[in-house]
Amino acid sequence: MATTQSYYLTTPIYYVNDKPHIGHAYTSLACDALARFLRLDGDDVKFLTGTDEHGQKVEKAAKEAGISAQSFVDKMSQPFRALSPAIGFTNDDFIRTTEARHIAAAQQLWRELRARDQIYLGSYAGWYAVRDETYYAESELIDGAAPTGAPVEWVEEPSYFFRLSRWQDRLLSFYDENPDFIAPATRRNEVISFVRGGLTDLSVSRTSFRWGVPVPDDDAHIMYVWMDALTNYMTAVGYPHTDSSDFKKYWPARLHMVGKDILRFHAVFWPAFLMAAEIDPPKRVFAHGWWTNEGEKISKTVGNVIDPLVLIDTYGLDQLRYFLLREVPFGNDGDFSHQAMVNRMNGDLANDFGNLVQRVLAMIQRYCDGRVPLAGPLEDADEALLRSAQNLITPVRDAFLRQAYHEALDDIWRVVRSANVYIDQQAPWKLQKIDANRAATVLYILAEVIRHLALVIQPVTPTAAGKILDQLAVNLADRTFSRIGPVGALESGTLLPEPSGVFPRFTELSIPSGEGGG
Repeated sequence: MATTQSYYLTTPIYYVNDKPHIGHAYTSLACDALARFLRLDGDDVKFLTGTDEHGQKVEKAAKEAGISAQSFVDKMSQPFRALSPAIGFTNDDFIRTTEARHIAAAQQLWRELRARDQIYLGSYAGWYAVRDETYYAESELIDGAAPTGAPVEWVEEPSYFFRLSRWQDRLLSFYDENPDFIAPATRRNEVISFVRGGLTDLSVSRTSFRWGVPVPDDDAHIMYVWMDALTNYMTAVGYPHTDSSDFKKYWPARLHMVGKDILRFHAVFWPAFLMAAEIDPPKRVFAHGWWTNEGEKISKTVGNVIDPLVLIDTYGLDQLRYFLLREVPFGNDGDFSHQAMVNRMNGDLANDFGNLVQRVLAMIQRYCDGRVPLAGPLEDADEALLRSAQNLITPVRDAFLRQAYHEALDDIWRVVRSANVYIDQQAPWKLQKIDANRAATVLYILAEVIRHLALVIQPVTPTAAGKILDQLAVNLADRTFSRIGPVGALESGTLLPEPSGVFPRFTELSIPSGEGGG
């Protein structure tokens, strides 16, 4: 087992301008799988998610709805909170930027920056995209719009500025000194190229609308939504109380998981704010890719937004979790398709793993009176397979810590496939007729391999893994990674429950109507 450590990881806080979709679920799932893994590995984990509730978009939407901004965000935040239990996320906290604890934290960070002459009052004139809550230089516009396609408007107003230009060289040095700070490598290269292109001071306040965190000592201004929003990561561990036990234990964050569209805020602005306030920046920012739907870009206009709750109803929760983390290398863009989903469910889960579990447990019931078999002397093939299962945790741990979930699952499935080859070669149903002791040994080895597979796949398919461990009569206290290897081995003679299938095949020919409606 790895050395116990504190590990603080976060999703971005999701903007409350729409219902949760597959992108939100994907980011949170990646964090949840890692949080579950780390807890099973003995680490002290804090996992944060939440909602970003300030800004011009919210104020405008609330006015259009004829309700107060606070009432609007109260309503819009709830589906994001409800997403966590629906998809089995194990977050320890859910933060909202309208909470008093967060407003106090954001204002304190502002005071720290102002006290260090990192913020000054000036005036802003330039292009602003309300949809992106982002300022754009003239050179960044494409056909008169933001690079994201969002419309821009010319804004002229008094503004406080953060001296971002001062931090260009320091950021480049920081990236050089911390090569794992931005991942994957393609995103790191993009950020470094952007910073090398030159940084200008950043407008960090607005006066043209009111829905935001008030600037300390100047009520005419509210804080730029991104300075407000990013501070949430520290709010949740006790900031501004930097001497608190949580802040000392969990800050700096070990990982911010974000979509690639908001990497610049997290990898440029955020570390600059923190270093300017003499606070340690996070250890790592991972920017994952986007999903398309059956080859098409997901868009509300097209009407192909994917509702994760509908996917769960259609395919199953563990099946969806497995697909999203296995289908594409994490960090790349991916395409969701019904056929790809069914292929993973029926191929990897039902045929490969589910069938292995069902065959072995059924034979133990039939040939061993439903009790864990007694293993005799081991042959080379037995030891090789068992060793591959016992050693699996090392490459899987390495992959999880790099957020290479697809690699971890590839490693797990190599053992699944090896176990299927082993059972076919050993043929315990034939051995039972000529050498019952040898058949018992083979079935014991297979049961132990399945125990290891179920242990290490818990972070991805927790419900199914739990059912497998139930059928092996593994106590709840014995389901951590500390029980990998001989120390947690199944005891011969233990009575096992009647086996039941874990990964059923998907047989429906069509997705129920409504799958595309987000």
